[in-house]
This record gives sequence, structure tokens and C-alpha cells, in this order.
Amino acid sequence: MTKRMIIMLVAVSIAFGLIFGWKAFGNYMMGQYFANMPEQAIATTASEVEALTWSRSTTAVGSFRAVNGAQLTTEVGGIVTEVHFENGEPVEEGQLLVSLDTETDRAELKRLEAAERLASLDLQRYQRLFEEGNSSESELQRRQSEAQQAQASLEAQKARIRQKMIRAPFAGLSGIRQVNVGQYVSAGSPVVAVQALDPIYLQFTLPARELATVSVQQPVSVRVDAYSNDTFTGEVTAIEPSINEATRSFTVQATLENPEQKLRPGMFGRVSLTMGEPREVKVLPQTAVQFDPYGNSVYVVYSDEEDKTRVKRRFIKTGEQRGDLVEVVDGLAVGEQIATSGLLKLSNNALVNINDDPALQPSSEQSPDTVNE
Repeated sequence: MTKRMIIMLVAVSIAFGLIFGWKAFGNYMMGQYFANMPEQAIATTASEVEALTWSRSTTAVGSFRAVNGAQLTTEVGGIVTEVHFENGEPVEEGQLLVSLDTETDRAELKRLEAAERLASLDLQRYQRLFEEGNSSESELQRRQSEAQQAQASLEAQKARIRQKMIRAPFAGLSGIRQVNVGQYVSAGSPVVAVQALDPIYLQFTLPARELATVSVQQPVSVRVDAYSNDTFTGEVTAIEPSINEATRSFTVQATLENPEQKLRPGMFGRVSLTMGEPREVKVLPQTAVQFDPYGNSVYVVYSDEEDKTRVKRRFIKTGEQRGDLVEVVDGLAVGEQIATSGLLKLSNNALVNINDDPALQPSSEQSPDTVNE
């Protein structure tokens, strides 16, 4: 019995030995296989650390206002006889836009013109009689009063006719007319809106703490959603002298040239104001930085002794961020090449293949949407 157990133990030991031996041999062969495999390069993109000039800036959201804008209405009632403009076309100051029926008014005007001429002739006659001593002074004064009344009635009638001629009060762009030929309109009825669009105002508010940093003629840059690729420039032209007690903010007005009339009243604009003296900074794309609680790092591209391209991890100190860029305070020099993609695949001294395709490069836009305090 004992001999049989010994034989079984020896057999089991030999079996386990063969199993572990075979496993160890397999691991050895696999290690040899991977050791002899050529090192695989990791695909990535890279950008150089750049030197830029940054200034402290602040941003706000404002609303565009027309320098001159009005909803034209009728002063008196009447029937529309003519419309002298097309919807949306430019109009000049004083241009006739809409005419109301004045046939009856012009007939009355002729009667008053005749009455005024008669009163004027009577006055001249009594003036001559008075000078000859054939008329009293009171009679002359009565004729003078009648002539003045006739003149006043004539001017009042001319004014009533002018009220039925709706004209553009200033040069600008007309809107969509709200009257038609043959339509009766009462006094105060809307006719058309006219907006002067070039230049155009942008009004926005800033916190009271910024009052000392804003001044008239300070340059501003503005972006709007409708033209996201365009930046519009102008300058501060007015600052509200009082602070809003409820919001502790003040209103600023900027004026922008608008020759193409892209900017319209009522649009929202994101305005950026440059404040303080500019400073030189080193920047790189944010995609190149690994932001970690224990420190921010990048992978610096270098060439090894065999002239192969590799990366090495380096911890850096970063500063403020603007759009897609981040400031490098310490740890990198201008011109150093930094990996900008596939960072999770990289490690110290990893072999890399840099792809220079511009379409794969990260954005380096300095967005004005970021408030830099």
C-alpha cells in the first residue's frame, strides 16, 4: 500500500513538472518572440511651442442698436394713393415713401391762396390810404390782422398736406411696408421701419469693478453667431456715468463700422475688450497637455542616437487659457516640438510617427469668448 502511494506521488510530481516545464518553456519562447519583434511606432501629431503677445481682456454679451431707427407712422388719416419705395431698399433722408390722398386738401389750398392774396392786396391798399390820411390806424391794424390770419391759414393747410406725405427722416434701410395703395389708414397707423445701419451701436454691461479699466476710444472686437468666422472691430464711444444699483454694473456703448450691413439691430454680439499692457507668452494647443491633479505634463518630441523619433514625458507649469491655447509658464522653450494627439498611447521614450497632415492638426484659435481676468 505504501509502495503504491509512493509511485502515485512520483507520477503526479512528474506530471506537474512536465506541465510547469512546458508552461515555462512557452513563456520563454514568447518572450524571445516579442524581444526579437521590431518596435512599433505610435502615430501622433505635433506642434511647436510658440511665442505670442497676449493682453488682459474681458468679454461681455451685448445687443446691437441702430444709430437712427424709427417706425414711421401716419400723422393724419387718409387713403394711400402711392407707395414710392420697394421693401428692403436703401432710402435717403427726405425721400418720399408714401402719399395719402390730398385732392380735397389741395382744393382747399387753392381757396386759401386766393384768400391770402386778397387779404394782402387789401392790406396794401389800406396801407396806402393810411399814408394819405384817408384811413384810420385801427382800420389798417384790422387789415393787417386779416392778412396775417390768411397767411397762417395758408401755412396750416400746407402743413396738413405735408402730413400726408410720409418721408424718410434719415438715410437708412427700409423694412417691409405695412400699407397698400387704396387702403385707408388712420392717424398713428404704422407704415414702415427705417434703420440707419452704418455705423451701428453695440450696448453691453460690465461689472462695476471694471469701471476704471474702460475708456472712450478703447478698441473692441465683436463676434456674432450669424457670421462665426468674422471678427468685427470698433471702439467705445460712450460710458454710462451711473452704476445700476440692482446689478452693480454699468452700460457701455461701442460704435462699429458696418459697410456691408451684416450687423443688424437686435442681434447679440460677444464683445472682447483689451485691458492693460500686452505681455509675451509661450503657448501650445490644449490637446498637447495632460491635466492631472498631481501636475500637468506633455510629451516632448526628440531624436535618439539612431535618429529615431521618440517622445519623453515632461512636467510643466501652465497659466491662463484662451480658446484652444494654453500658456506655458515653465518647463518648455519656444520651438520645442510637443505631441498633440494620442497621448494615452504614449509613454516615456516611445517610438512615434509624426503625421504632418494640416487637417489633423489641433485648433490654435484664440477665442475671444474666454474671460481673462
